[in-house]
Amino acid sequence: MIFKAVGDGRPYPDHGHVTAKDWVDVPPRQVRLDELVTTKRTLDLDHLLAEDSTFFGDLFAHVVEYGGVLYLEDGLHRAVRAALQQRPVLHARVLVLR
Repeated sequence: MIFKAVGDGRPYPDHGHVTAKDWVDVPPRQVRLDELVTTKRTLDLDHLLAEDSTFFGDLFAHVVEYGGVLYLEDGLHRAVRAALQQRPVLHARVLVLR
């Protein structure tokens, strides 16, 4: 299994980080794919296959840690690419909510 679980929606409260600019102060770190719970059940293949999929946004995936669980909020295409390349980790900005 690639991810810890496949979720559908965000089970955590709104955190106010909407744009890439909002996330810029959250430092990136490595996270293991098998520790992530997705917040989306589907992936748009255009995002996965696009050569410039990271050109217009943040270079890092966005993860929210809430209740001890890591939720992949944005960057599902990056995580799937990493898995297809047999990389067990992903660089992500991890916002910790208490």
